[in-house]
Amino acid sequence: MKQKKNYNLLIGAATLLAIVTAVSLIGYAVSRPEPALIQGQAEATEYRISGKVPGRVERFCVSEGDHVRKGDTLVIIDSPETRARLAQAEALKATAEAQEKKAVAGAREEETAAAYELWQKAMAGEEIARKAYERAHALYAQKVISAQKHDEAEAQYQAARSTCAAAKSQYEMAVKGAREEDKAAAAALVKQAAAALAEVESYLGELCLTSPADGIVSARFPKTGELVGQGAPIMAVTDLDDVWFTFNIREDMLKGMKTGDRLSLSIPALGMDNCVATVTYISVLESYATWRATRDTGSFDARTFEVRAVPQGPIEGIRPGMTAILTRRITDNGERPCLPE
Repeated sequence: MKQKKNYNLLIGAATLLAIVTAVSLIGYAVSRPEPALIQGQAEATEYRISGKVPGRVERFCVSEGDHVRKGDTLVIIDSPETRARLAQAEALKATAEAQEKKAVAGAREEETAAAYELWQKAMAGEEIARKAYERAHALYAQKVISAQKHDEAEAQYQAARSTCAAAKSQYEMAVKGAREEDKAAAAALVKQAAAALAEVESYLGELCLTSPADGIVSARFPKTGELVGQGAPIMAVTDLDDVWFTFNIREDMLKGMKTGDRLSLSIPALGMDNCVATVTYISVLESYATWRATRDTGSFDARTFEVRAVPQGPIEGIRPGMTAILTRRITDNGERPCLPE
């Protein structure tokens, strides 16, 4: 009887121990924290389309969502001010070229002939004045005329000589044409006008904005007819061939991750569970992304790092902003989870 009683006690103790063990296992399984989830998103190179010339949107050539090729015309800007500046630059260049031709060609034949005739006339006047002076000088020497008459004849002769010399200089200038300095100045004005015209023509090229790369039109900011300023973005083109994934990871979860590591990603929007991407960039974020320790001992302030990973090949249907979940890291020794269990 006593032996049977002891046996029942053993059965009860074993049952109690089994119950306690089961409850402990269930409690541990229920209270065990779930592994942290590292979530990022897809990003792609985006080009902002803007022009150097302010104006009004005349016409959009593409719509949002359209696929475009590099060099395709996206939008046309209307700028009457630029066309007016073009007309001014063309007129300035024509004027400068005419001035240069005039400087190179020199005086016209009619002007040269007129200068020659004036010189000959001045020479004749000088000859008459010379003879008058010589007669007056002889008479003065004989005390026939006064000194005043002699001085007047001499002054008229000197004036005639100066007039003749000036007429000769005018004729020689007409024959030689413009000075070398004037010709150089005229040529410089032509170059200046040509440069101004080239500048305005380059602005005309900014009135038809083209795509800098293959991609998809992801945004259009103004509407047709609205004014746009210089450098203001008008459209955005996203290059879907240049896609990467960005993750913000706390430093205690990096587990020695480095550039060149391969990651296995899950993309829920595409139903893709094993997208392989290579880490190309790891950099700490600013101080605002620091995780502050809540205990005085046993913990530390953890910095947040930005990690970028580039997929190994094109992903059909990928779009910027799609969620990517980091599942495991692929190493030379196989695969292992990215996060501690």
